[in-house]
Amino acid sequence: MKPKRARQAWLIGLLATALAGAGCGESPKPAAPAAPPSSAAAPAAPAATGADTLEILTVLSVEREVDVLAQRDGIVEDIVHDQGARVEKGAVLARMDDRELRAKLERARADLDAAQSNVKYNEAELKAREAAYRRAQEMFRLGLNSQADLEEAEFRAKGAQFDLESWRAVVARTEADIRLLELDLEKTTLRAPFGGVVALRFIRPGQSLVKDEKCFRLSQLAPLQVQFLVPETAARRPELGEVVNVAPVSDSQRIYVARVHKVSPTVDPASGSYDVTAVLTGSDLDELRPGMSVKVLWRTSPGKAR
Repeated sequence: MKPKRARQAWLIGLLATALAGAGCGESPKPAAPAAPPSSAAAPAAPAATGADTLEILTVLSVEREVDVLAQRDGIVEDIVHDQGARVEKGAVLARMDDRELRAKLERARADLDAAQSNVKYNEAELKAREAAYRRAQEMFRLGLNSQADLEEAEFRAKGAQFDLESWRAVVARTEADIRLLELDLEKTTLRAPFGGVVALRFIRPGQSLVKDEKCFRLSQLAPLQVQFLVPETAARRPELGEVVNVAPVSDSQRIYVARVHKVSPTVDPASGSYDVTAVLTGSDLDELRPGMSVKVLWRTSPGKAR
């Protein structure tokens, strides 16, 4: 009979287990998908991952990133460096049609040559008129000419002086016009204000541009940095020079090192956190780019990054 009783006990236990499972309510709902990381418009908030570590989702950034704007109206003629290109400071990014400006500049230079020739002629003319006036003065003193002769010589000398000053003014004005045209001509060439990478291109050949229109976005390649928030409730504040670990979201096994460069002296009342900036160090950063999503691992207890 013992085997029969054992079998009955096993069936009773199985039934009790099934009833208990049915009484637990509805089956659990699937978890909602995780929210994507912040696009780095602001430093990301932390999430605890261990007793002494905070994991913060953020993005890589650089201190210098600017939009290169059109400095004058015109038509895009040529794109020299496209999106993704690495450029040095002063490198040409694009050119605008400059034919009209070059024609105006050529005419202005011709006008300048003519004005300078007239200045030379009138300088010689003034010397001759002044010499004639001095002779007329001497002859008048000796009684060899009349008052009218003296006044005519004086009038001619003053006229020569006026003509010379007029042509000198024409030269100065034409030189100023040339400088403005040369400056306008320079503005038809869009250049990189610093060395970096062309992150975005907003224009295309043949496009009509207006002054201050966005043409390119240029980003520094280095130094790469991360900005993140550390709650005021953390066991300690981040310290300048402290080492933190940084890992790309796409490959969390690759760990990079960054040093804390800035810590806000006050707590942001909106987030209740310190704003921290850390700069990546090392020579193995070639695969990293501004805008990449990364995780910052910060130890809440003192010690080196792991």
